[in-house]
Amino acid sequence: MAENTSVIIDTNIIIELYKGNQKIRHICEKIGEQNLYISEISVAEFYFGALNKKETPLIKKHLEKFPWIPVNEEISGIFTKFMMEYSLSHKPYIGDMLIAATAIYYDIHLLTLNIKDFRFIKGIRLYS
Repeated sequence: MAENTSVIIDTNIIIELYKGNQKIRHICEKIGEQNLYISEISVAEFYFGALNKKETPLIKKHLEKFPWIPVNEEISGIFTKFMMEYSLSHKPYIGDMLIAATAIYYDIHLLTLNIKDFRFIKGIRLYS
């Protein structure tokens, strides 16, 4: 039974779905596919990880299952604040901070396998 909670999924979740991870698929089915979103940052990260040109159409087909959330001016502002606040203390990845800023801006949960990369962020709601 699907929940009624909007969730942005981190790039590592998209990768696990792509690889056919049944545990992750079950979690996403519980949330409900209609409630899952991805940041355009994750789209870029996923394409960056393509093994070869033959994989690109498979990635495109996989990513089309989810609505993409673009980075806007407000998300960029939140991202910049995160980088000012956390870059020295936590050495976060730029992509992670953009994804976190998107989740904060839209006030939605974030589903990730790398909780340590996000748990220090004020206001982040990690899906559990």
